[in-house]
Amino acid sequence: MKKIFTSVFILSAALSYAQSTLKGKITDQNQQPIIGAEVFWQSSDISVITDDKGNFEIENYQPTSILGVFYDNETTTFKELKDEFQNITINVKDHFGDTSLNEVVVRDTSSSLKKSKFATNMTTMTGKELLKAACCNLAESFETNPSIDVNFSDAVTGNKQIKMLGLTSPYILIAEENIPNVRGASQAFGLSFTPGTWVESIQVTKGAGTVINGYESISGQINTELIKPSNDIPLFVNLYGSTDSRFEGNVHLNKKLNDKWSTSLFMHGNARVSKNDMNDDGFLDNPLGHQVNVMNRWQYQNLEKGWVGFLSARYLNDTKQAGQVDFDKDRDKLTTNYWGSEINTNRVDISSKIGYVFPEMPYQSMGLQTAFSYHKQDSYFGLNQYDIEQQSFYSNYIFSSIISNTKNKFSTGASFTYDKFKEFVALPTDANYDRIDNSAGAFFEYTFDNMKNFNMIAGLRGDYHNRMGFFLTPRLHTRYTPVKGTTIKASVGRGKRINNIFAENQNLFASSRQFNILGDGNGKTYGLDPEIAWNYGFSVTQEFKLFGKNADVTADFYRTDFQNQIVTDIDYSARQVRFYNLEGDSYANSFQFDFNYNPFTHFKIRASYKYYDIATDYENGKLERPLQAKHRFFTNLEYETHERNGRNWRFDVTYNWIGKQRLPNTSDNLPENQLNEYSNPFGTINFQITRVFSKRFEVYVGGENVTNYQQHRVILGADNPFGSNFDSSIVYAPIFGQMYYAGLRFNLK
Repeated sequence: MKKIFTSVFILSAALSYAQSTLKGKITDQNQQPIIGAEVFWQSSDISVITDDKGNFEIENYQPTSILGVFYDNETTTFKELKDEFQNITINVKDHFGDTSLNEVVVRDTSSSLKKSKFATNMTTMTGKELLKAACCNLAESFETNPSIDVNFSDAVTGNKQIKMLGLTSPYILIAEENIPNVRGASQAFGLSFTPGTWVESIQVTKGAGTVINGYESISGQINTELIKPSNDIPLFVNLYGSTDSRFEGNVHLNKKLNDKWSTSLFMHGNARVSKNDMNDDGFLDNPLGHQVNVMNRWQYQNLEKGWVGFLSARYLNDTKQAGQVDFDKDRDKLTTNYWGSEINTNRVDISSKIGYVFPEMPYQSMGLQTAFSYHKQDSYFGLNQYDIEQQSFYSNYIFSSIISNTKNKFSTGASFTYDKFKEFVALPTDANYDRIDNSAGAFFEYTFDNMKNFNMIAGLRGDYHNRMGFFLTPRLHTRYTPVKGTTIKASVGRGKRINNIFAENQNLFASSRQFNILGDGNGKTYGLDPEIAWNYGFSVTQEFKLFGKNADVTADFYRTDFQNQIVTDIDYSARQVRFYNLEGDSYANSFQFDFNYNPFTHFKIRASYKYYDIATDYENGKLERPLQAKHRFFTNLEYETHERNGRNWRFDVTYNWIGKQRLPNTSDNLPENQLNEYSNPFGTINFQITRVFSKRFEVYVGGENVTNYQQHRVILGADNPFGSNFDSSIVYAPIFGQMYYAGLRFNLK
């Protein structure tokens, strides 16, 4: 006989990482506990079973806010959870078999960084975390995440690059709503094309990740979830300005057309309008330029029938002008009057997602993702010219269900990727590297969860690529909880990718280095072979009480072993960069220790130590990876005052200490342009203070690098930029001093 549910009580937990869970209880019409009911998030593998008292505890799942309950072959209608109140009640009504959950309202008092309690080593950065720094775009949003290292790529473009497990972003699968989007032509600057205010959450996964999203992930995966039209507010405005003459504006408009259709319009603009040269080397510290970025999103959801759909269209225009302070692009472009650079990018993205959850079988769903992008970059760096155009199409079909029961779940499907490149390089000899890459593959991923202390995700995909042929990509993730509060995770996986040597190393164009490709001519791209690597990982998390307050520590170790790697050798000579297939060993060992503690209400401490051991066999022998610190220390302090009449203060301080780094060989430069073998250690401090005046309005002020530490010589040969010693790519520390900013946020709910 079908059970009639009358109430579900959900509370936000008050623990540090337990704050990333929802607790509740399911009872029948007589207020008696229901034992063995399944509580789950829609379109996910996250579900739990109520205990002998009807209680449950389920992990928060950012990509969706739709909760369901399944018991005795009946399912409640899905409804959304919205952030408003801490204590809520869900009523479940029965109308001749039609059960439905009323809208649930939950106040998010949780940590802004949430570690997954499932098999993958994933940390979710919520919208609260993104507000803690001047994260004007995605590349700048990881300053408070200890798993990601953020560095300047060079002293000319002002571009920031990220690293995970000691490896740069090309080895990370970077996706937007599970559609890979920072790849190929967009690898160098693609993270700066997503404004931070558009982001709802970011999932950072260490290790090889899932096979569902592709085969290219080696060191990790980063997935960005954008704000959903059905959850968005009618109006949001963010204005920002900084002392380095950078100004930004964001406007979000949202309209719910009816109970099924919603649409959002995101508009972003930024500009840097003044020239800055704080170190007096004659070069701009930051490029001049502007960006216009517009996106329109449509969402359809019919929860009763199980359909959800998204359609998004985006246009971006981004321009940068860098180089010497006296450079005039109209007068000096591609001349030796003054050294200058321009990077002009136009990009169009169109994507769709269609999902269907079988109403009578909530554990079974299917979805289709499709995306088209057009990316065109025209650029020059002094006398070096680089243009690239990429047209891409991506599709991925996923079917998910169970095997016998919800302890055994699986996802399977197929994907197709098409990339057409037009690539022109003049260094100074003209060369074209036009090509077409396409691949088709299928995958199967099995998830086992005993609903107690063990779960596992095992995946395998097979792909056929027109350049790499047929290959297999296996992945395995496990989680075991031997006792309450202790979590052990392990993973292993294989990744394979084609290296786009020019697009991924554009910082080297801003130098006088000669580019030498030492392929044998039999390789798949540029005469070079694909990169192949295995990644192994292990982590232990322990929760405990410290002086009566909640704390936890996590220690993890990951190793990446390359079977083949395209070695980018800047040590052979200061006058050239050499690309060649690996002959010998190349590995990256990463150890990280995290400590999290809430000593009192509204105050959080987050600290992390990282150790890297990264080495490669170069032509000159085995060397430590250049521009990579072996030791790094991070700490973040967060405090928020009690809310009174909708008003409060938020304070955030981040300290980063970076140990010495091996510098590339500069021995064949003139003495004044030679560097030491290692850099000096240094530390930086960032802070932000936010005053919330009401639920609609808040202002914030902050500073970056307030210790004012600057790299002593940022550009080698700056006095003769067309000479053989010129190099702006050896950057190991901040290239400019203190920067302060202020902004405001306004929303209309």
